[in-house]
Amino acid sequence: MRNSDIQIHPFTGAVGAEIRNVDLAHLDDPTTDIIRETLFDRGVVFFRDQHLTPEQHIAAAERFGPIDINRFFKAADGYPMIAEVRKEPEQKSNIGGGWHTDHSYDQAPALGSMLYAREVPPSGGDTLFASMYAAYEALSDGLKRTLEGLHARHSSRHVFGANSRRPKDNDLQGRLGNPELATQDAVHPVVIRHPGSGRKALYVNPGFTLRFEGWTDDESRHLLEYLYRHAQRPEFCCRFQWAEGSLAFWDNRATWHYAVNDYHGARRLLHRITIAGPELD
Repeated sequence: MRNSDIQIHPFTGAVGAEIRNVDLAHLDDPTTDIIRETLFDRGVVFFRDQHLTPEQHIAAAERFGPIDINRFFKAADGYPMIAEVRKEPEQKSNIGGGWHTDHSYDQAPALGSMLYAREVPPSGGDTLFASMYAAYEALSDGLKRTLEGLHARHSSRHVFGANSRRPKDNDLQGRLGNPELATQDAVHPVVIRHPGSGRKALYVNPGFTLRFEGWTDDESRHLLEYLYRHAQRPEFCCRFQWAEGSLAFWDNRATWHYAVNDYHGARRLLHRITIAGPELD
């Protein structure tokens, strides 16, 4: 069994760390604590060469909190706690192909997501991550003061609902479903204090944020667009190249992510488990 000589290697200056010599199928309490602390500090942690059954994947996730069963993704056969992130060779649209953070539309947003690679294309299909700690910290003092007095509305309706903004000719049908369950709206602070690290982070995202509370869409648009451009700056980001057996565990309160759709004609199958978190202050 590994876990006796854990090594932590920062991935880039701002975000991410690769944790080596850990077997996620056999976690103990000290190793779990190290992973949690690193996750809260670096925003996303990466593991290579894992060999997880679905049961072991679930057990690893449950060490960090209760599982939040996804309402909209197709579940892995026999495992409702595991959402499939799948793209077949003949399909053009991918899941997660835009900057976002999972479940910001919930009153108590997800703590994190554990995404495990079962089949990957020979090239392409990377995932980008951006640090919302770094994005907040790089803002001017004046803009920080303005944002810390604001709240923003997030929703699932425009992404997963019957009247979603997705093009009607995409091929996500069968991979995403249950549009009648897309009824979630939540209001969160635009700047949060991370409940695990105590650091401040920017908490809006292009996927699910609609507007600032008390502002119109037009009034909100220009400032949100500025924040979105700002948060994507290369120095805040990292790019993770998948291999079979790789696992990424990201903190939804501290990062965005973006699934790159550049592997048409190849199959990609990953299993995602989402871990519930507390309400944000």
